[in-house]
Amino acid sequence: MTLIISILLFALYRQLVTEQQNQVQQRLMGEMQRYQQLALNVDRRSFAAQVRAADPRTALVAWRNSADLIGALSLIPEDIPLLPQTVDFPILTGGPDRLHILTGGLAVTAYGPVLIATRTDHLAALIKKFIRAAATAVALTIVLTLALGLLFSKAILRRLVQYNRLAIRIERGQYDTRLPISWRQDEFDMLAGQFNRVLDTLEHNLNAVRGVTDNIAHDLRTPLSHLRIGLEQLKDQEPEARAEACDGLIEELDHCLATFDAMLSLTRIEEGKQQLDLQPLSLQQLCQDLVEMAGVLAEEQEQQLSLSLGREYQLSGDKHLLFQALFNLVDNAIKYAGHGAHIELVQQGPVLEIRDNGPGIPDEAKERVFERLVRLDPSRNQQGTGLGLSMVKAILSRHNAIIRLLDNDPGLVVRIQFQP
Repeated sequence: MTLIISILLFALYRQLVTEQQNQVQQRLMGEMQRYQQLALNVDRRSFAAQVRAADPRTALVAWRNSADLIGALSLIPEDIPLLPQTVDFPILTGGPDRLHILTGGLAVTAYGPVLIATRTDHLAALIKKFIRAAATAVALTIVLTLALGLLFSKAILRRLVQYNRLAIRIERGQYDTRLPISWRQDEFDMLAGQFNRVLDTLEHNLNAVRGVTDNIAHDLRTPLSHLRIGLEQLKDQEPEARAEACDGLIEELDHCLATFDAMLSLTRIEEGKQQLDLQPLSLQQLCQDLVEMAGVLAEEQEQQLSLSLGREYQLSGDKHLLFQALFNLVDNAIKYAGHGAHIELVQQGPVLEIRDNGPGIPDEAKERVFERLVRLDPSRNQQGTGLGLSMVKAILSRHNAIIRLLDNDPGLVVRIQFQP
């Protein structure tokens, strides 16, 4: 602010000086032309009378007629240039301000050179007043700017100290801490809002990790306990019974390993580390293969499995992974819809719906079932890893598809929307 105001004041000063110089120059040139024309039209006596009658408020004129000096000045200084060139020179007067500064030059006329000058010391005084006023304005600007800058910096520093204090709390593990957002909605509030959203995501991920840990402990504790008990009992069993017991223990161990293999596979798919074998696929053909493969499972439960095909849709995808994800959804419907249920696959263009008339899923659990190792309480009597729907969502996301769970009143609708 100080620099800008200084530049503006300097520009105004230069404009003022230039304007004053132009006015002095125009006045002197006008008087020069007047006396040059006067010398051509009147005789020497009349010319001298005009010089004596010159108004000193307009210009100070001096002309040497033979040995006499006529006009407002008592002498003509040496080295006075010809107009339009000018020079500043001092004169002494009898008034209170004895020393005056004049600016003038010589005008060449038919009766000889005439000194034409005008006072400029009052203009210099005006410029000095302007300089003092400008210096005062700059000084006040500096003081005001420093004061406002100090207040502004203190306000910023106060918010930064607050943010730093809250950051220390977050670093100590208090992840529910959030940065305050004021009514001003300035840059700090925008930064705080973005940081709070990052904290929301971090807290959600940490809760998800805790949930996964709890689910792993819950799901693997039973088979691991069975393994330990079985191993202890092997010592006291007969060789024939020991082989049968080992088969059961191996089955329990395979279930544990399958859980960890599924988690590793899910991570590779979510992070894009598993390459997709992309090829043109027909959604209608996939649905027909699903019904053919799952028909036997539905017959065992005395369920009706039907297929309704609509407009054809071609997509590019990994046939093995995509079939795995869709079959997992159909298999879940067969498992949990109940004995004698009706399951229907409806395909229309890029939309595929898997409908059943079973017990369905509560609204509050429709998003949670896609999390890792989340199994609703009614499903814990079924053997599984709890990663099926997480795997389904990861595979469909890699194929640019959106999955939603809706109510079928009664039952559940799994809607899959493939994006072009």
